Amino acid sequence: MHIAWLGKKSPFCGNVTYGREVTNALLDRGYNVSFLHFAQEEVHSSNWPDCPEVFLPFLYKSQIYTIPTPRSNKILMQSLEDLKPDLVHASLTLSPLDFRLPEICQALNLPLIATFHPAFDSKLRNLKSSTQFLTYQFYAPFLAHYDKVIVFSELQRNLLTKLGVPTEKLAVIPNGVHTDKYSPGVSHLKSKFFAKRLFVYVGRIATEKNVEALLKAWKHTKMGSESQLLIVGDGPLKTSLELFYGAECGIHWLGFVADEQQRIDILRGADIFILPSLVEGLSLSLLEAMSCGLACVATDAGADGEVLADGAGIVLNTQGVTTQLKTLLPLFQDHPDITKLLGQKARQRVLEKYNLSDNIIHLEQVYTQVLQQSSFTILGSLF
Repeated sequence: MHIAWLGKKSPFCGNVTYGREVTNALLDRGYNVSFLHFAQEEVHSSNWPDCPEVFLPFLYKSQIYTIPTPRSNKILMQSLEDLKPDLVHASLTLSPLDFRLPEICQALNLPLIATFHPAFDSKLRNLKSSTQFLTYQFYAPFLAHYDKVIVFSELQRNLLTKLGVPTEKLAVIPNGVHTDKYSPGVSHLKSKFFAKRLFVYVGRIATEKNVEALLKAWKHTKMGSESQLLIVGDGPLKTSLELFYGAECGIHWLGFVADEQQRIDILRGADIFILPSLVEGLSLSLLEAMSCGLACVATDAGADGEVLADGAGIVLNTQGVTTQLKTLLPLFQDHPDITKLLGQKARQRVLEKYNLSDNIIHLEQVYTQVLQQSSFTILGSLF
């Protein structure tokens, strides 16, 4: 089977990781994959699959959305005509091209599958989640024209169903982790920071991630020199927050860590992972931390609360995160037995439900189903 994958290679975000890991897994299973993405030139990385690429021109590209050039539609259509894939899988990049894809693929008689990533909070408890809800409202009528739409959780499926996307068009396949690669292991990170306990946040430093709530709680609780907090990631708020929350508070800003093995080493060296987001989809950073055996704390935004439910971690309300963390941080510091138990439960949850190899099997089933439906449609049009 030949799959034309439309996604992202940069800038780094969850969508980028999703595309890399899934296409690598498909290639390992013997599929042919062509990777179409917005770029001016080839992006070199040892982690990326070795497969044919098509560069689509763009005017602007960020972690959140992409603005293509007017020529991108024509280039995409001509590329698909030349490649002649069996199906197109679009890991949606929040670009105007997302809305043209059903029309393009229908003209070429190509089955079309989407993965819909945007973060959400189904309870609409804050302005940021309300803004994300508008994205869902805007996309829903167009998603109904895709042959199948992959989402990461039942909550996400229910939200789109309420917005008019037919239930039969939606398939729940969670994000998955390579559990052999992301696993508990030896790390010498604690000695580098002269710490007995390491807490870590991994993600964008942006408003929707609510990192300042964690920083305020940490500074208020005065955790002491034996406990240190690592902030891994970059974003628009990093520079301003660093000024007020630095090493004097036991907080260390590591910036964006591009090397995957280095990120794994950070997770293996830490004890507790904290994700205080206001909105989420299904955080890959959270799943990676769980797979490495960390005790995990996350808000119930998006599907993260669902991941940690029933004792696999601590679930916070998105309102009053700082207050909740003021209680939890000293508890984790003083009771390593609790963190050890939660880390074991987190690892087990990932092995049971969020193992990448299992999720790829479900994806293959979706491909087979969509191709069969497409064959029946073509046959029906002939008679």
